[in-house]
Amino acid sequence: MKVGIVAGESSGDTLGAALIHSLRTRVPGLRCFGVAGPKMIAQGCEPWAASEELAMMGFTEPLLHLPRLLKLRSMLTSRLTALRPDVFVGIDAPAFNLGLEKRLKANGLKTVQYVSPQVWAWRQGRVRTIAKACDLVLCLLPFETEFYSSHGVKAEFVGHPLADQIPLEVDRAAARRELGIESAATVIALLPGSRMGEVERLGADFATAAAWIASRRPDVQFIAPMASARVRAAFERQMAAVAASHAATRSHQTATPARETTPLPHSPLVRLLDGQAQSALAAADGVIVASGTATLETLLTGRPMVVAYRLGRVTAFLLRTLGMVKVPYFSQPNLLVGRRLVPEFLQEEVNGAALGAALLKEIEDPQHVSELGREFRRVHEVLRRGGADRAATAILDCVRGSAEIVRGAS
Repeated sequence: MKVGIVAGESSGDTLGAALIHSLRTRVPGLRCFGVAGPKMIAQGCEPWAASEELAMMGFTEPLLHLPRLLKLRSMLTSRLTALRPDVFVGIDAPAFNLGLEKRLKANGLKTVQYVSPQVWAWRQGRVRTIAKACDLVLCLLPFETEFYSSHGVKAEFVGHPLADQIPLEVDRAAARRELGIESAATVIALLPGSRMGEVERLGADFATAAAWIASRRPDVQFIAPMASARVRAAFERQMAAVAASHAATRSHQTATPARETTPLPHSPLVRLLDGQAQSALAAADGVIVASGTATLETLLTGRPMVVAYRLGRVTAFLLRTLGMVKVPYFSQPNLLVGRRLVPEFLQEEVNGAALGAALLKEIEDPQHVSELGREFRRVHEVLRRGGADRAATAILDCVRGSAEIVRGAS
């Protein structure tokens, strides 16, 4: 059996690796190829391009890379059409994958979109494109299938593989031992994003938030898991710039004490980690996190959080002006519980002091921390459905048209 796969960025790579593993247990001799990250490659996927090539967001950022993306999509269309895989699976990256899926389906290939675009939240008219492009949509969130059903699109809720990977009871003590953190320490994790665009828009504010917290709670320790070497270098530059700015301001305040009102905080030591995001979340008492899959990881780990989201100015202007957003929240925790359970900061609301103050308020309220734990546990149980196995079964059902054949393959 041959499967073409295109996965966008690190979260797609994680989903793709789990899917390939589950497919291979059912179909020995499986051959996979396409756009892959290191985890998918480790599972035996033949890489034609790297998944990080699709790590971009908004309207304007893809436009800057349009010639390269069009060339990549043309290459994939040609090679996949020639190889005739039994099924093509696009994992996330809907701006890229839906166009590719539409072409492949027109050429007679079965197509599956794994991870629904947030079409229920904004630009709902895209559901017509999805209907033309996909034989099946695999949904990670339970409320998504109802939207597709109302528009005549075949969709199945398979649960989220992260809910299976992360235990219902996370061992904080073990995570702290792994990272060399004292058991009694107060720890805050900073996750400014896995994509360069995210870190460039949010990193300085996250660094400032850490400085703001440190000025009020000198006992707090900060850790920041970095998704890649490029992201780490970018965040290091931002932290250095924030530290230099604070040092210059403190020097000025010392020279002119009569004009001093509220001194700027000292920049704390932030310990950067290479990967290890789940360990960092497990070890933390609270998290400042960029909106996206990392918010779900934080929820599944049961940690209080503050969520930040900042798009490019043009994208934000278009979304607001055209009234394209249809939901009251943007973070996955609030969408999943249906109310504003965790603080959200969008666009111009994002600043270091606001993020820092909100997180301290979260972690210093024991009653609220307990409430979060109960709600997060409930969501975790809903999403914990054997996501990769369900996705593999649904894909094989789509290909072979019979659940009996799938059971025979397994």
